[in-house]
Amino acid sequence: MIDDEMKVFLQLYVNTYRGLSPAAWMLALVMLVNRTGAMVLPFLGVYMTNALGFGIRDVGIVLAAFGIGAVIGSWLGGWLTDRFGNFSIQSISLLLSVPLFLVIPQFTTVTSLAVTIAVLSVVTESFRPANSVSVARYAKPENMTKAFSLNRMAINLGFSVGPAMGGLLASISYQWIFYGNALGCLIAAVIFIGYFRNRRENPKRTPAQHDKPANAAPPLSPYRDRRYLSFSVLCFAYAVCFFQLLSTLPLFYQKTHLMDEKQVGYILGFSGFIVVLFEMLLVHLAEHRLSYASSIALGIMLCGVSFALLPLAPGLFMLYLSIFLLSISEIFAMPFMASVAIKRSTYRTQGAYMGLNALAFSAAHIFSPFVGTTVADAFGFPTLWWGTAALLTATSVASYYIVKRL
Repeated sequence: MIDDEMKVFLQLYVNTYRGLSPAAWMLALVMLVNRTGAMVLPFLGVYMTNALGFGIRDVGIVLAAFGIGAVIGSWLGGWLTDRFGNFSIQSISLLLSVPLFLVIPQFTTVTSLAVTIAVLSVVTESFRPANSVSVARYAKPENMTKAFSLNRMAINLGFSVGPAMGGLLASISYQWIFYGNALGCLIAAVIFIGYFRNRRENPKRTPAQHDKPANAAPPLSPYRDRRYLSFSVLCFAYAVCFFQLLSTLPLFYQKTHLMDEKQVGYILGFSGFIVVLFEMLLVHLAEHRLSYASSIALGIMLCGVSFALLPLAPGLFMLYLSIFLLSISEIFAMPFMASVAIKRSTYRTQGAYMGLNALAFSAAHIFSPFVGTTVADAFGFPTLWWGTAALLTATSVASYYIVKRL
């Protein structure tokens, strides 16, 4: 009986991957390698408090600088992608990231580190809209959400390994996490450029929008698309809450539950493992049984529940249950948010629309650590978690109605 159920599960899991192009798999591989090396951001707050002696508000300032750079990089990456192509922007972003990660340990003051982190995030975040456009160009229309899910699954598989490796390296020396991140970017660049240098355009992916006559009206800018702007604001609100995962949540684990770097790495790695295990299957089921509006609203609501659990009871079980729900939340919300952006755009504005989508998440990198650390420092972590849950509940309801109109 158990064997039969396992066979059904595996067959359903395999079916979710059918129809994806080899290029989509290679893009996922690039993401996997790049994110496996992503050790700096999850441990940046811990590094600043333990190695540099920064206070919690100084940590918030530096992490907010990352967000400022991310906003600029998201907008710039989308703008450059529409003008120079996704291949060039992704290649440059990966290659420039290598030396930037290597020099970070040389900056040990709040101001110098904030400036360096801001420059780094401009470079790294310009990769996101270019990569999203690349995924869309190499995916069949009916497999669009699955292609984004595969890419995100690769991100989370890398994120499940990267923090665990980062925790081990940080226990030896914090400088090693910067070297590991640089190596990951370099290997990802070699794989990406080696495979895609002769595949800048996919002849099988030429949608009707690309064939519009030269005298056709210019496509609508996402910055003048009011409904899409409203949707982007809701994505921003969700991301502000979700990105506590990368800022205040590791500090909460360490200061409230007295976890060391290895334990923090393990619980963050567990988050990535859950997404890898369930994303493609749950996205496949959501595509067939839920609307975009329902799936996104459900994902946002689950995020609220995950944070609401944190003040209820101490112990590892509650922490792992919370991070489990947080992982399921992003499975239901994020791939469909990306698909909404692509489906709302035309061929000539895909970079701009994906750039605004990335900008909404990047802007959250400014407010999430700054607001999170400020509230936690002034009122305590329980107040932060209850407030986060309340904001997510309101965002979930609003997103359902906005996405239905889109």
